[in-house]
Amino acid sequence: MKNIVITGASSGIGLALKEYYTKCGDKVIDISRNGSDFQCDVSDRYSLSKVFDQIKSQIDKIDILVCCAGFGLSGAIELISEEKIRSEYDVNVLGTIFTIQLALPLMRENGKIINISSACALFPLPFRAFYCSSKSAVSMLSDCLRMELSQTKIQVTAICPCDIQTPFTKNRIKNFDTNERYGNAITLSTQKIDNSQDKRMPLDKAIKIMVKIINKKKLKPQYVMGTRNKILYQVQKYFPKSVVLKVLTKIFYKAK
Repeated sequence: MKNIVITGASSGIGLALKEYYTKCGDKVIDISRNGSDFQCDVSDRYSLSKVFDQIKSQIDKIDILVCCAGFGLSGAIELISEEKIRSEYDVNVLGTIFTIQLALPLMRENGKIINISSACALFPLPFRAFYCSSKSAVSMLSDCLRMELSQTKIQVTAICPCDIQTPFTKNRIKNFDTNERYGNAITLSTQKIDNSQDKRMPLDKAIKIMVKIINKKKLKPQYVMGTRNKILYQVQKYFPKSVVLKVLTKIFYKAK
């Protein structure tokens, strides 16, 4: 039996992972705002530290830490409020950092830290700047942490999921405020991405892939999910960034 801590396990990927490992007989501890074990905002370090104090009293060591807490934010960089921007980075970036800081002293010698990043960390999208950059930060954080822990047996990886059929899109904070600079591009571009729900990977298939990754004996630094994302990620390395951005803009920037 493994001791597994998952943040953001009240819905979506986190919840599905929790249900899978629970069925396997592992002890899974959920930390999320609406969690069944510990209700906590991971960006509140003080509250999170109290949660880990309680976790320490319940288990001896953590075998696997999955940092899955996060949310999406869309809109024009120019027009999104400071409050929303800070909230995005507080949860997606600082929440991941605080969780790792508090979990590391409890990690088993051969433990694993799994950071759920995103394909958006690999490819820029118009009107998704804060989400893309926050997930890029998570991926870089994972790489740095992997280096820092290289003299230990604790493994670190970042999983970059493709679009998955979860409530994530529905729950994204969408800011459609616009001006003469963008016109209807914000709305049309957002709808272009959101309307592809039926083309997204089924959640059960995504979880099977993630579990296979997490259970590997030796983890790679990063895993990209989805055939199209894997191909694009490799292909873009051979072209100038100006070309890559031009192509992505043509695909994802929509305006009449």
